Amino acid sequence: MASLMGGLEAEAYDRNYGDRALLGRIASYFRPHLGKVALVALMVVLISLGATITPIIIARGIETLTGDPQTQLLLGLAGLVTTLGVLGWGFNFVRQTFAARAVGDVVLALRRDALAAVLRRDMSFFDQNASGRIVSRVANDTQDFATVVTLTVDLISQLVLVLVIGTVMLVLNTRLALITLAIGPVVLLVALGFRVLARRVMRQSQRATAEVNTIVQETISGAAVAKSFRQEASLYADFAATNALAYRIQIQRVAVFGSIFPLLNTLAGIGVALVVYVGGLFVLDGSVSVSEWYLFVQGLTIFFYPISSIASFWSQFQQGLAASERVFALVDAEPTVVQVGDDDPGRLRGEIRFERVWFSYDGEARAWGLGAGQTGEAIDSQPTNHLPSSLAPSPQPLAPSAWVLHDFSLAVASGESLAIVGHTGAGKSSLMKLILRFYEFQQGQLLVDGRDIRSLDLEAYRRQIGLVPQSPFLFSGTVADNIRYGRPDASDAEVAAAARSLGDGSWIDDLPQGLQTDVGERGARLSLGQRQLVALARVLFQNPAVVLLDEATASIDPLTEAQIQAGLSTTLEGRTSIIIAHRLSTVIHADRIIVLRQGQIIEQGTHEELLARGGHYAELYATYFRHQASDYQPDEEVEDSGFRVQVPQ
Repeated sequence: MASLMGGLEAEAYDRNYGDRALLGRIASYFRPHLGKVALVALMVVLISLGATITPIIIARGIETLTGDPQTQLLLGLAGLVTTLGVLGWGFNFVRQTFAARAVGDVVLALRRDALAAVLRRDMSFFDQNASGRIVSRVANDTQDFATVVTLTVDLISQLVLVLVIGTVMLVLNTRLALITLAIGPVVLLVALGFRVLARRVMRQSQRATAEVNTIVQETISGAAVAKSFRQEASLYADFAATNALAYRIQIQRVAVFGSIFPLLNTLAGIGVALVVYVGGLFVLDGSVSVSEWYLFVQGLTIFFYPISSIASFWSQFQQGLAASERVFALVDAEPTVVQVGDDDPGRLRGEIRFERVWFSYDGEARAWGLGAGQTGEAIDSQPTNHLPSSLAPSPQPLAPSAWVLHDFSLAVASGESLAIVGHTGAGKSSLMKLILRFYEFQQGQLLVDGRDIRSLDLEAYRRQIGLVPQSPFLFSGTVADNIRYGRPDASDAEVAAAARSLGDGSWIDDLPQGLQTDVGERGARLSLGQRQLVALARVLFQNPAVVLLDEATASIDPLTEAQIQAGLSTTLEGRTSIIIAHRLSTVIHADRIIVLRQGQIIEQGTHEELLARGGHYAELYATYFRHQASDYQPDEEVEDSGFRVQVPQ
């Protein structure tokens, strides 16, 4: 089995729930619908009573036939059986209708909770867990949960029927009833003993489905890249391997569940044979009438069918329990970003201060309390940033290279425009992610307007932070829909005014239908520059106090860059702005530039000041920025304060 399960490890947030805990959690979702549940329960009882009375009436008909049959009595019995059948159909229709409504309401609530839980997760959650697996839990597993709820209703109706039939059998003939009832516990024990293996197999089956979803989603998303590198065969090979693994697990699931049913049917058959044989002997010695014997033989079918159904439903029942376990694990996942308060930030001034902050994307790092000058070694003191007890110290220290920021301090004044430059991996984007509270830092303090960022109401705080990423994401809909994303109630006139505030607004005229242009999936119908302009307009439309530009002009043409710069010069006035810059035009317009290297500030100042020092910034300027200047000459050398470098051609 282990060889078949390779590659289907549980996610880090998965957990195991006992049957009682799962069923109790499921029951909590039904509490708001007790009226529907009560009506369904009443219908179940009436259906069970009807199913029990019918063979009794038929048995009495047999007694009439063996005695002095009367046509009127036989017609009456036939009419009564027909009436019970019609009533049974009606009761079952009501049961199915209201059960479906209750189940639908519960699944609706569960999906809302699951998606709400996904939206509450920190960005690290999406870094560590494939989107296809998350989608599988929200969509597929909640549907499997609906299956287990439906089967639970059916199971309850079958158990009620067992109780009613068992009681009638005991009243009619204790000896035959005891023979029948003796087989029931054996069948139940076998079925219950089967549940552990069944749950494990179903859990792996659902993980296999999630893995297939992940591969398919990644294949579709990366189709353009695969085609450009002609790696379609490689993508197909990866899918074929995952699909083959899912196939083997499904075969194993069928084998496991297929083996239990013949065994249970055999046990039920033994019970039927015993009652037929012993009951026949009782008929011969006159202690049991033919009608009672028939009633027991007929009742056996009704009695063992629910017990066998419990086992036959067990595969789907365990599938539903495993699905609910996966969904509840998603809902109950512990956050890594922990707020210690929910203070209203009010209108932000935009003053931001990092005080000796340590940060790593490795979750284990959060448990390490680090003092000044330390580089990741374990120490005995407790962390000073009031982390929850669940973040206990890790048994292994992080290597110094694992820290993206270490003992980092920075002060950004209200209304200041700050540009950040540095090589890839220096920690530029990480600063923005911490300001947005996407990730938890492990040590130090991050203050906004003098208040600990962990004490603020995140929803109110993030409304005042505008982020424009290097690769903008647009939602399906029109350009206007995407611009008003943060303010859905905004008018078309307001949207148009915000869009035309970027440059001279001519970029709107280049769109096929202007602001009503459909952007397509992820904005695929627009150019990268147009997507960037829409993303920028969307951020500026929400009137943020702080604007974060993560290389927002790095991949666009000079004309679009000019349009963005023209809009930014006016829009960012009076706002705090932090800009990761790969363009000279962005750098030279900043009030201050900081240069990062391996999570530390090594230089800061204005463009002219840093060039004059001839340090690392001058090297970056000569290598990456100088050729963007309007007076750039290919053979020009940069020489300042003793620093001399040949600019590459």
